[in-house]
Amino acid sequence: MVSPDRTSLKSRSRVVAFGVAAVAVLGATVVWSAFGTRGVTRPAGAPPQPELVGYAPTAPATGSMLRYETEYPAIPYLTGRRTDRVAALIGRLESGDTKLDYHRERGYLDSLLAALEIDPASQTLVYSQTSLQSRLIGPRTPRAIYFNDDVYVGYVKGAPLEIASLDPSLGPVFYLLDQAQAPAPTFTAELGTCLSCHDSYSLTGGGVPRFIVGSGYTGTTGMLVSHEGWILISDRTPLKSRWGGWYVTGLHGSQVHLGNMVIKTLYDFDRLEELRIGNVDTLDALVDVKPFPTNTSDIVALLVLQHQADVQNLITRLHYDARTAADKRAEPLEETAERLLRMMLFVDAVEYTDAISGRREFVEQFASRGVRDAQGRSLRDFDLTRRLFRYPLSYVIYSPAFDALPNDAKGIFYRRLNEVLTGADTGEDFAHLSAADRTAILEILRDTKPDAAAGVTN
Repeated sequence: MVSPDRTSLKSRSRVVAFGVAAVAVLGATVVWSAFGTRGVTRPAGAPPQPELVGYAPTAPATGSMLRYETEYPAIPYLTGRRTDRVAALIGRLESGDTKLDYHRERGYLDSLLAALEIDPASQTLVYSQTSLQSRLIGPRTPRAIYFNDDVYVGYVKGAPLEIASLDPSLGPVFYLLDQAQAPAPTFTAELGTCLSCHDSYSLTGGGVPRFIVGSGYTGTTGMLVSHEGWILISDRTPLKSRWGGWYVTGLHGSQVHLGNMVIKTLYDFDRLEELRIGNVDTLDALVDVKPFPTNTSDIVALLVLQHQADVQNLITRLHYDARTAADKRAEPLEETAERLLRMMLFVDAVEYTDAISGRREFVEQFASRGVRDAQGRSLRDFDLTRRLFRYPLSYVIYSPAFDALPNDAKGIFYRRLNEVLTGADTGEDFAHLSAADRTAILEILRDTKPDAAAGVTN
């Protein structure tokens, strides 16, 4: 795949014509890209989900081309009981322990964020038309995404709220919340429609639901204008290739990115440097932000969102593989665990060349949720001068999804983590971890995560 910054006039024959719809699987530049807007009939004989007030599960139509679009060999994705944060909220709504208030401008958004403990400061805005609600999305009318450690909420004015939630056993699960005012808000569990993009079976052979974060050149209507220029992004992606189709606020010095850029003509590919817009505090000069709680699309929130989604995807993959018979796995369990280890230790992550800063509110609320050791240190402490976090082991190690990993998978992970942190593995891949880094991480784990401490010291 051609790197975004290498597209030129010589490759215009490979650029998708303006006005031609982008394929959904290729166009998933947001955390989730294919929420359905209509329910379909459950397959005959499928066990029902738990009955919850305002909860209307849907499933895909029969005759699907993808074998594992709704069910997986090792995980009862379609029929299993959901225990994620949104399912818990639905249970509280059913019992009357909580309620959602309706706002005349943003519907249930503000109340839902409060109920899920999602801070509005996490707001990021994406303007590429990579949703089934694409007709409502563009540079003038972006979609907002809000998130915490395990839930992502998408808001488009005039459309249902899109919710992606990480279930500890099932992985990413998807919901819609109807924005019409009603005595009992209606959630729809999207059991199959979203997996048309978010099932990795047809893409990577894994058969695992996943979150998707990407970057691509976006035109004036919000449509992707180049399939070759669209990429999945990770901690290893150069900043200059990140966030095409996203708005970005915050300071990043001389470093550049693709955010805030709109491709108007094919000739724009020859003057990308002129089109770059960076180091802006707010979006007031770029887009009407009155429909949203804040006027930012924070660069630090974008960095955290992308890292978190990547780690969660690999946790889901390891969880599924550990419950799959050895002769049926796409790769040995040790290899999947190694991939997770490397992602969580930021192996090959891009080193920043200038300091990065974003909204103080997001940085403070994110760090405030950290578990701290006797010296006051946390894996959620930011660095932002040369790397994302001061202590480079992902905070996602504290998540319920990580804790729910089968013991054999967690054992493999902890053995490898022990080898790296104690210096038994002195391989070049982990050279970015100084002796001080390794010692600090070990000490933090010993004070804050007993099972990890036991696993890396046995």
